[in-house]
Amino acid sequence: AAGGEVYALTAPLITTADGKKMGKSEGGAVWLNADQLPPYDYWQFWRNTQDADVGRFLRLFTELPLDKIAAMEKLPGAAINEAKKVLADECTALLHGREALPSIHETAASLFAGAGGALDNLPKIELSREDAGKGVGVVDLFVRLGFAKSKTECRTLIQGGGARLNDVKIDDAAARVTLAMLSEGQVKLSMGRKKHGLIVLRQ
Repeated sequence: AAGGEVYALTAPLITTADGKKMGKSEGGAVWLNADQLPPYDYWQFWRNTQDADVGRFLRLFTELPLDKIAAMEKLPGAAINEAKKVLADECTALLHGREALPSIHETAASLFAGAGGALDNLPKIELSREDAGKGVGVVDLFVRLGFAKSKTECRTLIQGGGARLNDVKIDDAAARVTLAMLSEGQVKLSMGRKKHGLIVLRQ
């Protein structure tokens, strides 16, 4: 009615630790519908969270007790990866149900453990810790792997939906492989169904 009181509820824009917003314009949007984004891809989205964001995202996007989250935040070094898996599990369970997790874990184990030696013969690019710390563009990496003849061709392939990082479609040609992504030692880049390569952290 005219002259009545109106109330509004707002929420702050969610950004990552490096200041980028979590939105489709930053290549960070994900579909909630399993027909448009498989549960594994949704799980992997959360698994790739930067170390500095894990605690905050656990508070925002899961229903875990705060004391448990506080304990996970204190995990040292590479142990924070366990907290990332918890984040991915909890977010995925809320959306797709816990029954989706066993097959997701099996897929992840096959990818990173190289079940049956399937990953051993893939082409590899080694990145120094310094370069990974700065971030290396996926376009450059695809060209170095020989999956595209030029950066222009690579960008076209990405726009066509043919490029994936750890089996998650790359929507942004400006995406980069970072040190946080290499926390487990390697990242898989794929172009189409038959071209796969590994990006590894130089020891």
